[in-house]
Amino acid sequence: MTKKNALLLLVAIICLGLGLGWGLRQRAAPVSSAPAATPAAAASATASVRALFAQTLPDAKGQAQALEQWRGKAIVVNFWATWCPPCIQEMPELNLLQAELGPKGMQILGIGIDSPSNIAEFSTKYKIAYPLYVAGMGGTALAQDFGNQTGGLPYTVLIGADGHVKKTYLGRLDFNKLRADLASL
Repeated sequence: MTKKNALLLLVAIICLGLGLGWGLRQRAAPVSSAPAATPAAAASATASVRALFAQTLPDAKGQAQALEQWRGKAIVVNFWATWCPPCIQEMPELNLLQAELGPKGMQILGIGIDSPSNIAEFSTKYKIAYPLYVAGMGGTALAQDFGNQTGGLPYTVLIGADGHVKKTYLGRLDFNKLRADLASL
């Protein structure tokens, strides 16, 4: 094993431990929170959406994709990793939600905080019906821009077609709440 691979493995193990610890600690806590309504928070959220749409990330097949293509649609941005059990548990429901609401103009995007090979293998094995992008550890910084200060996964951001952050969710999604939030858009 090369030093680079050993370092990546160590980082993945640390992130897994932090994510699992956070998930266990949050088990009884609510998983969603609305963004603060202050002008500074609104400006920060707008900047975060601009930063998201400025990204060009490889998809699960390794093809560079501009996230700008999703501007003007209601989107659910799900930050996840292949080593995150709650992330994997919610993906079948995200697939169903994409199939149900995609024709109505809503789009789910998966931002993987993982390696390109892990995401490609996962996408092929589980037949994910929505776009998966590879952000690597840079995805952690992007999630933090949206308010995920702890770095816990999964972390989901609901962005309206108007480009404004409507809600954020830390931990495994409660799909009844997500559906209600999507219905209010």
